[in-house]
Amino acid sequence: MSRHDENRFRVRPAAPKDRQQKFVSKVLKEVSKAGSKSIHRSSARPGVRLGRGHVAAQFTGRSLSPNARRVTIKTRLVNLKQAGARSTATHLRYIEREGVGREGEPSKAYGPVTDEADLAAFEERGREDRHQFRFIVSPEDAEQLNELRTYTRHLMSRMEADLGTRLDWVAVNHWNTENPHTHIVLRGKDDTGEDLIISRDYIAQGMRERGAELATEWLGPRTEREIQQSLQREVRQERWTSLDRTLQRETHDGLIRLDQPVVDSTFRQQHVPLIGRLQHLRRMGLAHEPSTGVWAIQADAEQVLRAMGERGDIIRTLQRAMSGVKRELAVFEAGESAQPVVGRVTAKGMADELYDRGYLVVDGTDGKAHYIALNAKAELEQYPVGSVVEARGSADIRVADKTIAALAVDGLYRTDHHRAMARARATPDRDPGEVVDAHVRRLEALRRASIVERVAEGVWRVPANLPEQGRRYDVQRLGGVSVEVRSHLPIERQTRAIGATWLDQQLISESVRIGNQGFGREVREALRQRTDFLVEQGLAERHGQRVIIARNLLGTLRGRDIGAAAEAIANETGLTHRNVADGERVGGVYRRSVMLASGRFAMLDDGMGFSLVPWKPVIEQRLGTMVTAVIRGSRVSWELGRLHGI
Repeated sequence: MSRHDENRFRVRPAAPKDRQQKFVSKVLKEVSKAGSKSIHRSSARPGVRLGRGHVAAQFTGRSLSPNARRVTIKTRLVNLKQAGARSTATHLRYIEREGVGREGEPSKAYGPVTDEADLAAFEERGREDRHQFRFIVSPEDAEQLNELRTYTRHLMSRMEADLGTRLDWVAVNHWNTENPHTHIVLRGKDDTGEDLIISRDYIAQGMRERGAELATEWLGPRTEREIQQSLQREVRQERWTSLDRTLQRETHDGLIRLDQPVVDSTFRQQHVPLIGRLQHLRRMGLAHEPSTGVWAIQADAEQVLRAMGERGDIIRTLQRAMSGVKRELAVFEAGESAQPVVGRVTAKGMADELYDRGYLVVDGTDGKAHYIALNAKAELEQYPVGSVVEARGSADIRVADKTIAALAVDGLYRTDHHRAMARARATPDRDPGEVVDAHVRRLEALRRASIVERVAEGVWRVPANLPEQGRRYDVQRLGGVSVEVRSHLPIERQTRAIGATWLDQQLISESVRIGNQGFGREVREALRQRTDFLVEQGLAERHGQRVIIARNLLGTLRGRDIGAAAEAIANETGLTHRNVADGERVGGVYRRSVMLASGRFAMLDDGMGFSLVPWKPVIEQRLGTMVTAVIRGSRVSWELGRLHGI
């Protein structure tokens, strides 16, 4: 054989193998046989290696020393189908809102290469995405970073390298808190159009460690003095701190032993601050020292400290909102015993920016300043500063649920039976059919929550404890609190407004308890001015100390208000305004809403003219579609869907 023949070879294909079992299945089977011994200990948890970044997560942070800069990252994975079609737009509007910039101005969204990101285009690209990632990145020394935008872009670039794909994201910087931070919204798609799945380990630690590496590279390690100053600030704080987390890690069999030699360098660095923290917790009644150098912390210490931290944040928020005005501070606690709160919106903001939970500060008619936490579905733009609102606990049992339960026979509620009962008790201001339809709408909502079952057309199977289950459903849906706008106009503008205002309702019914302090005193003065205006308009008369209000005052004022608005719309559109009689059914395409002194009204266009009817939030999703409404005094019943016309 020649030298060249030694390098020659011939391919000799073997017989075809059995391809019934997929290659991946074989690999998984062999891994299962091998057991956990061949798997890295960090991969022992189920699902830890699922997704991109699980390899990178094992190597991030190796260059970090105990003196490295600290970065906090909060993550939320949003299922867009469950969150709703408007979830992305609402969140982007929240994080770009006014007051979050360096000088209190709105902050601008930016992207990988642009300082003014097109949020509408970003939302459009992600409209069909299954999920979305939302991050809050908060470097401990963010104020020392020259440019948060550049820092964020470098961080996202390192994430792209770790995850092995380009990322589609936008970000907004916030400077309105003690700790400047960045909100990042990341699409749930990779550069191939497939779902972006990120490893649990990378989300939990990899991303945070990349942020810490970057901050340390830019600012250098923390000095010993900076570390001690940071720890000393935490010693006397009434919240859950990093010192508490260290104590939690060092707890063994319920005890923390500080009487033994310290081997760990990080623990030795924190030794003095930890003793100071334990002494402070002892004064708070959350820790005790059974013997010298041996400490025990109460089991509920974390829960108590977190609650105290939240309470402290709320008090500071109330004090800032009231701008030094002396008020008794109160937190609205939803529940069966919660008293309604009526007052003026003084301030609003985000209590939880990651989950879009807002709050209102309400200067109540009772003379107190109330902090009201909203549920996640409530949008802050619905509550203008200066508007008059009423907050109630959503834990009340609904009258409709009690009616349905009372009319049910052997667990079955029948609409025909209810309709017959309603006709026997009919009143001029309420149509029996509308009464039954309102109860059916409630049943449909409860059916979607799997509380009731529709057996047949007009027949529903309901549980015996329907009122209680309905109450729990409302608590879960509304987050325990319901806030309604009673007037979008500040009381100063209501005094001489042509329209049925909240002040007029108080003159007629006096349903709200009005104190003599704070906002209550302002309301009393506004009522006096409103009375003078009504006398000028011939809608009230004074008889000594008594004031006689004209009959149907609210209807008269509402009619004048609608008439003036209708004239302006007619001049603008060329359409003819059609008055709606009490009890009349009116339909048309919902074109827009109009804010009047009497409230918010929907403009319905039927092709020949338009009508103005009281607006409800339920129709806002039907903009541009056919809707039907029935007017009963100041109430309205909406029917959604196409009218059956010619």
